[in-house]
Amino acid sequence: ELPTRRERFDELALAIVTSVDRRWQDQLGLVEYAVEDAPQLPDDWETDQVPLSSLVRGSGATPTRLVLFRRPIEHRAETRADLEALVLTVVVEQVAELLGIDPERVDPRYEPDEGD
Repeated sequence: ELPTRRERFDELALAIVTSVDRRWQDQLGLVEYAVEDAPQLPDDWETDQVPLSSLVRGSGATPTRLVLFRRPIEHRAETRADLEALVLTVVVEQVAELLGIDPERVDPRYEPDEGD
């Protein structure tokens, strides 16, 4: 039985999150990672740019929560390699944001998106 798109995405996201989180666990503290199909956007959302992820910083005992939005990410990726690169980019940029460092330092595989 072949995995569904969602299962494949979850597997890919988990692999990337695990490798990044393992390197930065000490500095990151408690982070919950999740995949949701699509963001719940407010009705007055103005821009065409659908977010690919959301980051809610934790405080005290509440973990930071990083959510990847599967459908907008899949929508922007044409191939499996695109998908991997995009998930990596999204995770790395959010972790860099949390740590206050350059994404290039977070993961050597990270390549900034040239143009867009």
